[in-house]
This record gives sequence, structure tokens and C-alpha cells, in this order.
Amino acid sequence: MRIVTSVSAIQRLALQWKRRGTPIGFVPTMGYLHEGHVSLVRKARERVGKRGVVVVSIYVNPAQFAPTEDLANYPRDLPRDKKLCRDAGVDVVFTPDDEQMYNRTGVSPVSLRAEQTGETPVPPGFSTYVVEENLSRGMEGESRPAHFRGVTTIVAKLFHLVQPDVAVFGAKDFQQAAVVKRLVRDLNFPVKIVVAPTVRETDGLALSSRNKYLSAAEREQAMVLWQSIQLARQAVRASRKAIPASRLKSELKWLIETRPAARVDYIEFLDPETLLPVARVKRGTHLALAVFVGKTRLIDNGRL
Repeated sequence: MRIVTSVSAIQRLALQWKRRGTPIGFVPTMGYLHEGHVSLVRKARERVGKRGVVVVSIYVNPAQFAPTEDLANYPRDLPRDKKLCRDAGVDVVFTPDDEQMYNRTGVSPVSLRAEQTGETPVPPGFSTYVVEENLSRGMEGESRPAHFRGVTTIVAKLFHLVQPDVAVFGAKDFQQAAVVKRLVRDLNFPVKIVVAPTVRETDGLALSSRNKYLSAAEREQAMVLWQSIQLARQAVRASRKAIPASRLKSELKWLIETRPAARVDYIEFLDPETLLPVARVKRGTHLALAVFVGKTRLIDNGRL
């Protein structure tokens, strides 16, 4: 397995692979890898085969964090991540720093983060962003302003650098996957987006790097996200008629906030194609929710 840290080096490799006709599979991550990420690597390998290469990027992108979020404390363990990648059969791990990804020297992630939120004047330097203006508006886009601008910008840069034929994202980040698909469609990136199923613990909690923040008591209460999805699914499938979304939201909010550490950020019932909210919930409607458990913000989603 090869470790690459510079933009110029990954570009050279990508051009070599393209000239040879080598299929490229790509899994972009922010590190602190877990079995969910490994499942994405397996999916990428399935798509490119033994003669292809699988690239994993590990980069905590400051541009997708708000000033109040956990950039400084976001979990990192690069040696462990490299071992997981090696064991999973990854060919190349791309681990750039902020200077490489944003062409900046001596600018801290905090400064970069402040620039993209408009809190301080933007100094000379990086000033070009990629913005999706439809699917990114609600849910995560509403709760975390400028988040998706950071996501789409860094994904576009990574696609430009790695030149993948296929890129794999996880279904847990349902809205992100939809936004990336739209990015690829609208800007004609020659890459196939594959969305792999959410990997869960045995009790249903979706795997997330942020689960590390949970205390033992919070970890138990965090199961309420999956329980909410199951409850909504059961209600829809037991009803002969579509259920008012407002009523089901109220029921789920009550269920979640009976947990002492839990607080709802949003609960949305939406059309899975347009991501627009729906007034009535039926089979095929998608549920997405974000919940604070203690200080940790968790997201999950599921088709009803």
C-alpha cells in the first residue's frame, strides 16, 4: 500500500493509471475509520476488480465545519486508519494537509473555517467554491450553513485529483450522497457514484466516527434514532392511508426526547428523489433525522 501526501503526486499517479487503462475506485473519508468505511472499500474493489486500484482519501476538511462545531476535536488516528486500509486491500491512501488542499501556507484551519462562514474578511488565497443550490438547502444544509459548500468543493477537488471511474459513499449520509450525485450530473464528472448501505451495530446504531464521543449512558440512549426509524416504518406499513407528517413527527419527537440526553435537531419526511418535504407519509417516503445525544450530533435515515 502506498501513502501519498501531495496533490502533485496523486495527480501523477492518476494520469499514469488513466494512460494504462487501469480502473480507479475511490472512497473519500475524513478518517477515524470503522467497519462502515471498510464496507465502502469492499464495494469499490468489487467495482474495479483485481486489475483496478482503490484509493482512500483521509482528510478532515475544515471548510465543511461551522465555527461552533467539532473541527479541533474531530477524532483522528492516522496510524490505525492506515492499518485498516492495508488490511482491507487499499492500494493508495491519500492524506493531504490544508496547505495541499487549499493552496495555503501558514493559514490555520480555524482561519479557513472563519473565512468560509463570512465571519472575517476573506484574505488573499483560496476563494473558489462549488455550490449545489437545491438538494443542499434543507436538513443538514439548514442546520449547518455552508456545510455542503465545503463538501461539494472538496469532493470536486478530490475527483479532479484522483480521476476515479467509480466513487463510493455511504447511505448514512443520505443527503450528502444525493448532493454529490447532482454535482456529478450537473458538472459532467465522468465518475459513477455508488451508494453503499448503512452499516449498523447489532443494536441498530449506525456506525459513525462521532460515536466515540458518547458516554456509556449516551450510547444506550443513541439507539433511539434507529428505534424512531423502525417505529415510523411500522406505523406506515400498518396504516391503510397515508399518515400526516406533522402527526408522525410529533410522535417521534416525543419518543426521542423521553431520553434524558436526547434533543431533536430535525425530523423530516421527504421525497427520496427531490428531497422535498412531504405532507403525508406513505410507503417509499424517506425519513431523515438529526439528534443531539448529550453534545454529540448524530444523523440517520431510512426508507419507510
